Amino acid sequence: MPEIPSAWTTFSGQHLLEAAGIFLVFVAVLLLGSRWLPGRQAVGRPDPDGVARTYNLNGLALFLIVVVLAVLGDVFDVISLSVLHTHFAELFVVANVFAFALSAGLYWQGARGGSESPGLLRGVFFGRQLNPSWFGVDLKLFSYRPSLIALALFNVSFAVVQYDRQGELSLQMILYQAFTLIYVLNYFQFEYGMIFTWDIVSERFGWMLAWGDYVLVPFFYCLAGWWVLDSTDSLPGVAAAGICLLFVVGFCMFRGANEQKHRFKQNSEASIWRRPAESLDGRLLVSGFWGVGRHLNYTGEICVYFAFALTAGFSSWIPYALPIWLTALLWHRSRRDDRYCRTKYGELWERYTQRVPYALIPRVY
Repeated sequence: MPEIPSAWTTFSGQHLLEAAGIFLVFVAVLLLGSRWLPGRQAVGRPDPDGVARTYNLNGLALFLIVVVLAVLGDVFDVISLSVLHTHFAELFVVANVFAFALSAGLYWQGARGGSESPGLLRGVFFGRQLNPSWFGVDLKLFSYRPSLIALALFNVSFAVVQYDRQGELSLQMILYQAFTLIYVLNYFQFEYGMIFTWDIVSERFGWMLAWGDYVLVPFFYCLAGWWVLDSTDSLPGVAAAGICLLFVVGFCMFRGANEQKHRFKQNSEASIWRRPAESLDGRLLVSGFWGVGRHLNYTGEICVYFAFALTAGFSSWIPYALPIWLTALLWHRSRRDDRYCRTKYGELWERYTQRVPYALIPRVY
């Protein structure tokens, strides 16, 4: 088993101050960019008061601008992305402080605005406000941006450090970079679909979502990258091909299923796999992935994260902690979704489960 990465074992006050500056400037730049950068205007679902919010979907442009400028800055020695590697532990501390402070600030803002209080602990944890905004920017949708852009930059920093150390990138690193970049890039391509998700439509914004966005995703979803960085063994071509196949199949299920559901909700006569969408009473889609399994979007996401982990090899179990945790989480969520849909749709859901009896693995489960 490789040694614990040095960034986790060394910690300095100087680095902590620098990390605080990096973090705050990063979030501030993205907040200003989200406010002023032109983007597609999209109207979300009405909230419980009947008000439909308009979102400025400029996340893709913002992501490309930040990543391209960061990479060019590193290439021309203006900045060094390796600072994200050397300051990782300090950035982790700063991100946690920020998430807790943001949660407290949102609770206070909700209290001043007269939002209904579910109690102090629940109010801080789950939030008091459904759609808080700062400077005209919806904070729930915005927070995905520093979350995923930071994840992408951390991953790129691993490639920069490996190249500085070895003078080249390993095949594992190339695959890891390609997989993670495609994953984040596609999120921003699909950003319009996010405004119709449960998190945006129904979840209040408190510590749970804030910590998930600012800490969990950027700092834990890149765990495999630490072991890819230190991996020196060559990756056999057959293994590389297998990992690529797992990623491609998983990614197609994950994004394909979500895209099909979104298109159907927008237009019940949309084309799915080059055929008119088939549904039950115009409410439940039984075409495409949704006619094969009830939650293949979850299955696909699990496959994608196992592909990330497999690029790190088997020298440690730590890269597999995330996909194993996600497997348990998404399995539980699939069962929760089934219970919710059974309550919502009643007899129609029973007809759907008879038509599509498998949840996550066709012909198995």
